[in-house]
Amino acid sequence: MKTSWRTASLVATAASVLALTTACGQDNATTPASAAQNVGATAAAGDYGSPGSGTASGAGNGYGADGNQSSGSPAPATPAGELDVATNPQLGNVLTDGVGLTLYRFDKDTANPPRSNCDGDCATTWPPVPAADATAGAGIDKALLGEVTRADGAKQLTIGGWPAYRYAKDVNAGDVNGQGVGGKWFALAPTGKKAKLSDLPDLPGLSVRKDAKLGDIVVDKNGMTVYRFMKDQAWPKSVSRCTGACLEKWPAVGPVNADDTEGVKKKGLMPFTRPDGVKQMTVNCWPIYTFSGDKAPGDTNGQGVGGTWYAVSPDGKPVGAPGD
Repeated sequence: MKTSWRTASLVATAASVLALTTACGQDNATTPASAAQNVGATAAAGDYGSPGSGTASGAGNGYGADGNQSSGSPAPATPAGELDVATNPQLGNVLTDGVGLTLYRFDKDTANPPRSNCDGDCATTWPPVPAADATAGAGIDKALLGEVTRADGAKQLTIGGWPAYRYAKDVNAGDVNGQGVGGKWFALAPTGKKAKLSDLPDLPGLSVRKDAKLGDIVVDKNGMTVYRFMKDQAWPKSVSRCTGACLEKWPAVGPVNADDTEGVKKKGLMPFTRPDGVKQMTVNCWPIYTFSGDKAPGDTNGQGVGGTWYAVSPDGKPVGAPGD
């Protein structure tokens, strides 16, 4: 009987250890996740992509025609507000309006002198951005902001001479559904040029940067600071408690192959599946995020927010957290 009891005990102990070492990594065989946003849309007809063709995004968005609008009744022009810079995984730094909607330029326009060649149905699908109240936010040279008088007498915002537009199928902040439409429409970089990935640093999927105040911290492939949420869980399995509106401010970092990392502790470096089915990366089994308030590589504006968000050290610990 003693031999039988001891054997059973050893088996139970081994099973317990195995559960602890694999619970966080149930999804460790991974490939990088595809981008959540639709980059490089193709126009169904013409050069501007009719909002009535294909599947319209949402009912009405306040930024021009949707699939239910008549081209003869364009929506009132919505003010631009304070322009901002967003970092897109495929396009680098992208110019947005005050509510985060992407701004675009048209290859058939000219910048010197500024001239818009998008009227009629084109201007319904691509509403011109009014110049009146546009101001330059952080990271934008206000000297690049200008205006051009359209054929109907309206003043349209220009960036580096290029007339600026929104896209009717962009409904949410960060959408870039207009990128590449007709081979002539492209997201604007803060300089007025076409946004492109080469504006971003050439980094591994996850790596380590030495911050002057925080020391060694983990950054993503765009050089953006990675954060931990103190309400999350790592053991016995990874759990994210950042959902809904939280994810809009703190986007989850997608899966990264372990071979595509540098300086980050390998143990517990794996993704897990969130309740919504999306895979999220972890460092030492802790879910990781970026912060929408960080606009450029090196920013650490999320550090200490709410006493629950902290930059991540190479071994997954929260940098600067109380008791750390």
